Amino acid sequence: MFMVRLKSALISRSFATVTKKHRRVPSKYRSLAIGKAQQAITDYLTTTRSLSYTHAEHIATNASVSIRNLILKLDFSVPTFSKMLRKHLSYHPINEFEFFFESIGIDYNEVNEYLPDKKFFFSEDRSVLDVACTLSGFGFPWNKLGKLYKEERLVFELSSEEIEFRLRKLKGLGFNTVAVIGICLAIPRTLCGSGELSVEIRSLFDKLKSFFEEFDMEHCFEESFDENVDSWYVISRKVKVFYDMGCGNDEMWELMCRNKSVFVEYSEEALLKKAEYFCRFGVKKEDVALLILRNPGILDFELEEPVISVTGMLKHFGLSEDEVYTVAHKYPYVLGRNKMKNLPHVVRALCLYERIFDRLMNGEHHLLDSYSLMDPDEDLDTEYQQGLDAIQHSRTTVHNIQKLDFLHEIGFGENGMTMKILQHVHGTAVELHDRFQILLDNGIEFSKICMLIRAAPKILNQKPHSIQDKLRFLCGEMGGSLEYLEIFPAYLCFDLENRINPRFRFHKWLAEKGLTEKSYSVASIVATSEKAFIARLYGIHPAIPKHWFERFSHRKTRYITS
Repeated sequence: MFMVRLKSALISRSFATVTKKHRRVPSKYRSLAIGKAQQAITDYLTTTRSLSYTHAEHIATNASVSIRNLILKLDFSVPTFSKMLRKHLSYHPINEFEFFFESIGIDYNEVNEYLPDKKFFFSEDRSVLDVACTLSGFGFPWNKLGKLYKEERLVFELSSEEIEFRLRKLKGLGFNTVAVIGICLAIPRTLCGSGELSVEIRSLFDKLKSFFEEFDMEHCFEESFDENVDSWYVISRKVKVFYDMGCGNDEMWELMCRNKSVFVEYSEEALLKKAEYFCRFGVKKEDVALLILRNPGILDFELEEPVISVTGMLKHFGLSEDEVYTVAHKYPYVLGRNKMKNLPHVVRALCLYERIFDRLMNGEHHLLDSYSLMDPDEDLDTEYQQGLDAIQHSRTTVHNIQKLDFLHEIGFGENGMTMKILQHVHGTAVELHDRFQILLDNGIEFSKICMLIRAAPKILNQKPHSIQDKLRFLCGEMGGSLEYLEIFPAYLCFDLENRINPRFRFHKWLAEKGLTEKSYSVASIVATSEKAFIARLYGIHPAIPKHWFERFSHRKTRYITS
């Protein structure tokens, strides 16, 4: 009853945001109108869809925005409102899936993403509803089922019988009902699959049993049923942070049992944030989990806002003067200042990530917390400051600052070279990130991508699909390799359909016809100007340019600049 009143209060509050536009329900009657609407929807679902009263009530009391929208379609009158509601529902059936998805805890603004195509009634497809009813019958809180649906939709493709069988098997591994619910909500893939439990899931529950026995969950949470489920859920979500990084590592589980305070004192968000920070070093996730669990004090380190000097930080981590000089000569675009939050990518851009991370793993993690700038003017770059001032006074300050932040995030320091690169890079910070990521996903080393950007900044102006197609063409049709980009990074700046492809095919045709014995490099084929390219063909034979224009050329060859 308390939960029903709470839901009613939430819907009443939502009315406050629309009262200026819709004044059909006087404030003193809002609770009455909401209650009647909830009852009408409950009755509608039980009579027309044969839902149990309990499940129909779950849907009605947890779909606050959908209930509000329904009420706002009607004129309000205390004596006739109930009758009007039922009459409206008779002639204007609701989208039952909309009410359902909101009721299981999916934000109303996201509901449209999950609605089935051209289906409005449970009678058209009851599978998702049946799974929800089965889970609810086991004890899962109805309004938390959305977490399962969003994270592991495959669960809702199982039959009710398969769900029941799996829950019985999980419970049979030594956990009570409340524990199984909390763990499954936190780690939804434990519910996936039909038939017997996999070795992985059995192993996970065995390890969880040892962990929770160490944790003494049964005595830590002497609360009501719902709160107890939440407690199991919260702790299990924190366990999942480490489980996702190294599910089979025995040392990790031993450390988790030994460091119970980590799961009490820190939120899931704090654990994820630190895990994501160290994962950016480009090392194995399993090692990141071990680093944090061996040194839990690292969770208190401030690794976001502090400003670092790149050369100062390298010396702080033990690089000699000669090593710093060599690095500075090879990677000048990384020098200057940056933020501590970008350190993982800074050392990846310098190809030093393994060395630095090894020092962290070997007990020197305190170096992250003990570093500070030597003096306020250390590593300040005048050319960079002048460029920054110009940006601050431009009409596109926010846009340019976001692009500049992106360059710093991937390791480029506060120096004049970074400012020059910024002038040639176009697109939003999000677009630049996507283009950088496609290069990384194709197997190009982080430090080499930064070198490519330094040599040919306009490669970041290409669309992800265009970059992908050019890389595929280079390694496939042309028989080249990604290493060739180090010689000719501007390859990615040329149009594939109008320049790279036709020129390559024409040179291949010439060789097949025996018209030329000379082998041209990719750079020579692609980067040669149109005038010089035609002159080369004419030099092979005066009739060859005619074949080029008639059979291969698109007459649109161009160098992409944006």
